[in-house]
Amino acid sequence: MQVYDTANRLAQEIRESEEYKEYKKLKDEIHNDSEKKQKVEDFEKLRYEVQLMAYTGEAKDEEKSKKLEEMYATLISDENIKKYFDLEIKFNIMIADVNKIIAEAIKDVL
Repeated sequence: MQVYDTANRLAQEIRESEEYKEYKKLKDEIHNDSEKKQKVEDFEKLRYEVQLMAYTGEAKDEEKSKKLEEMYATLISDENIKKYFDLEIKFNIMIADVNKIIAEAIKDVL
């Protein structure tokens, strides 16, 4: 049971981290502004489509890629949205690092 206790402590520490708190606070602010929320959701949907195309080996859709770049440029002109994207990256890096540490510890059985 110690592994589960440790995992629960890790989850609690993540929720108490500055990365999590700052990201969640700004995410909540953006999601409470219906216009900003919609713009971010539209961007994330298009970003997912472009990434999926690249992952599956489909030919690059120049029009979608250009639109994605334009949307991003427009979005980051809003300081809160820019900060949101920056915090999202910072939080995701922390989670990726934690996953890497765990994967490294168990690589001999995978």
